[in-house]
Parts: sequence; structure tokens; C-alpha cells
Amino acid sequence: MESLDLLANNLANTATSGFKRDQEFYGLYASAESEDPMTGGPSATLPVIQRQWTDFSQGLLQVTGNSLDVALNGGGFIAVNGRNGTLYTRNGSLQIMHTGELATQDGFVLRNVLSQDGKGPIQTTSGKPIVISSDGTVVQEGQTIGQMELVAFRSTDSLQKVGSTCFQNTDVKNLPVAASVEVQQGKLEGSNVPVAEAAMRLVGVMRQFEMLQKAISVDGDMNTKSIQEVARVGS
Repeated sequence: MESLDLLANNLANTATSGFKRDQEFYGLYASAESEDPMTGGPSATLPVIQRQWTDFSQGLLQVTGNSLDVALNGGGFIAVNGRNGTLYTRNGSLQIMHTGELATQDGFVLRNVLSQDGKGPIQTTSGKPIVISSDGTVVQEGQTIGQMELVAFRSTDSLQKVGSTCFQNTDVKNLPVAASVEVQQGKLEGSNVPVAEAAMRLVGVMRQFEMLQKAISVDGDMNTKSIQEVARVGS
């Protein structure tokens, strides 16, 4: 059921820009009751999902022609101000808020490394188009109004999903560093979910699930029959 949930969520986000698919990491479970007295080891094991992990490989870059769309070519994230701290995303579908601040479609304001504390917003000054260079510098009417904070992590293991395309760093020791990444304006990064593979895996897991349900049903019928036979002999 956990595998079904992960696969279904992946397939539901195949069209979500910057989405990163989730995968299962399996282990083996053996109960104490299954210990083999001859070998001292477990006589039966059961595969279980010990944890899930996120595949951070880059998706295909798709040309949109929208000046408020940006894609990251290479490893890294755009830092934004979340409700409870800094979040990181690769979904470059941006918008200009009614306050003039540059933000994601979820309403998270982009952090401006040129601001006084490095956390301030990128504030637009008019309704004129903006130009975003490869290093994340934002220019409007010939004037630099800010620069995106682009970061990377030595390890992505501590990044936990918040929503569909944002991540939160859960390890204070895994500090973000400046990313060597190219910003491409007028493009979006597509989801990295391989649709055909995910659909085939979903069908396979559903078949396994049905087989296990049948096995449980047969086992229950056998137990019921055994009880009935014992009762008949006793009477």
C-alpha cells in the first residue's frame, strides 16, 4: 500500500514543474516467532519499506517563452522564504505579487542575496518586463533589482518535502553552499517521473497486492475449515 501511494503520487505529478519522484528503499522484516530452531536464523522474512528517498535527478527543460519562468540547468535550488523558515525549490514558475515581490506560484517570496540581510525580497519597481541572467541577477528597466539565492547541498538526504516541489533542510549541520548552476529564463524544468516506467510498476504492484489479498483470504478459509473439522471430530 505504501508503494501504491508513492507511485500514484508520482504519476499524479508528471506535469508538475520541478517535481522530484519518490522511491522506496526496501529492507527485510523477520519476526521473533519465525526463528528456525535448526539454524538459529529466521525461517521466513517479509519485505518492508524502511524509508522512502527522493530522486533529485534533473528533468527535461521545456521552453515556455514566459519571462517569469526560469529553469535551473545543473544541481541546485532556488531559496525562498517559507512560512516557517527557508525552503528550497526547482520549480521556477514565478509570479509578481500585488506588493511587487517576486515569488513562486505557491506565494513563497524569493530571497535576494543583494538585500541587507540576504533574506529580503526581490522587489519589482514597475509593470515592465524583467530580465533574469544566468547567475540569477534580476534586471528591470536597465536597473538591477536583486539576485536569486541559488544553493546546493553536500548531501540531499536531509531534504524533506514540503508540498509537491519545495524542500526543507532538516539537518542544521548540512549547510547550503553557493550552487554552480545556470539559470535559463523562459524555460521550466519538467517532472523527472518516467511515465511509462511508473505506470508499469504501478500495474505490477497492484497485481502483487491482489495476489496477497487472495493468499490471505485462502489462509483464512483454511483456518475456518480446520476449526470446523476439529469441532466435528470433538462432537
